[in-house]
Amino acid sequence: MGVSIGGQDSVAVVRSRPRPIASRAFRTLAVDARSLRESRPFRRLWMGQLISLVGRQITMVAVPFQVYSLTRSALDVGLLGLVQAVPLVCGSLGGGAIADRFDRRRVLILTQLCLASCSALLALGAFAGHPPLLEIYAIVALAALVGAVDAPTRTAIIPNLVGVDRLAGALSLNILLFQTTLVAGPAIGGLVIAHLGLPAAYSVDVVTFTAALTAVALLPPQGRSSAERERPLAAIARGLSFARRQPVILGGFAMDLAAMIFGLPRAVFPLLAATTFHAGAQGLGFLYAAPGLGAVVAALTSGAVARSKRLGRIIVVAIAVWGVVIIAFGFAQTLWVALLLLAIAGGADSFSAVCRMTIMQRIAPDELRGRLTSLHYMVVVGGPNLGDVEAGVVANAFGAEVAIVTGGALCLVGLGAAAVAFPSVWRYRGDL
Repeated sequence: MGVSIGGQDSVAVVRSRPRPIASRAFRTLAVDARSLRESRPFRRLWMGQLISLVGRQITMVAVPFQVYSLTRSALDVGLLGLVQAVPLVCGSLGGGAIADRFDRRRVLILTQLCLASCSALLALGAFAGHPPLLEIYAIVALAALVGAVDAPTRTAIIPNLVGVDRLAGALSLNILLFQTTLVAGPAIGGLVIAHLGLPAAYSVDVVTFTAALTAVALLPPQGRSSAERERPLAAIARGLSFARRQPVILGGFAMDLAAMIFGLPRAVFPLLAATTFHAGAQGLGFLYAAPGLGAVVAALTSGAVARSKRLGRIIVVAIAVWGVVIIAFGFAQTLWVALLLLAIAGGADSFSAVCRMTIMQRIAPDELRGRLTSLHYMVVVGGPNLGDVEAGVVANAFGAEVAIVTGGALCLVGLGAAAVAFPSVWRYRGDL
């Protein structure tokens, strides 16, 4: 026995030794990043959008800051959501049909150029000094219209770049990408606005579009193989008809709308930063970044969630956590407590988003994927825009704290109603 300690038997024992429990747990929880390693087109697209969306999120902080600086009105900040909601709905309905009919790579090139132009117009207005409020609203509305075509088209490309077996991991990485920009963009934006001013903030956004355009230009063609062309209205109707027959998708939409319309009080962030927390532009950036920070942490540990078969139950529980935490946020009186609560809420929203996107992309056939993704985009972006209006109106009448607390409570009520109306969400079992 003593002689074999240094021999082949000991080597075999070492090689067969099980991995530490911590290592196995990490592999279970960690996000599946194999699509980044295995697909060069997906990796290029992911990196390009990472850079570009950081700049885009800087603008998303700069615009409400500029509006509040011009008007000192939470209602006017909230109206930013209203001016984006209508073009977003119109763009989403038509954008999905566009993504399914034309080469998605060319569509993305055109939309990225248009979005860069919108940011350039905002920069010119900031350089001029005090642009009219209606001018800002008009540019923001145009950007919402273009974005409603851009984002679903970009997401609809992913399954063809990574394959079905890597889809859940790739979607988790896409959410991780977006949430990372929600942290970095607002945090950087607050610093840039505080030290360099609004013109510099908008200019950074314009420059970062170069990365996205380069990544998209290097993609292989993403055109349809079928020569058959549907009429635009018929194409839109077919997408809506398919979604209407999928109660799991509809239920996920309804639950997310309840959370975002009532439970996302970002329209009052400028007011809170200026009056409750006395934190200025830098504190405002932190408020916008905090949900993204929690979402990044959640996305990095979403491996087990993405592989779960009980995705519907995760959606319900995650949105319930969101509503409870938002109510608590309404009572926060110090900035660090508010940021911690927003981070927890962002983590819950990230788990919900991973589950909803995975369910939808697996159910949707490729020829309808652009239209279904557009409907999803209309919900996840249109809901917060309507939420801006709701929060702005209530805050203007009763104060920011009342707007936040009542919004969180209504989120829970809406979630309960959606769960009853669409029980298939709770019962959903996917073969992932």
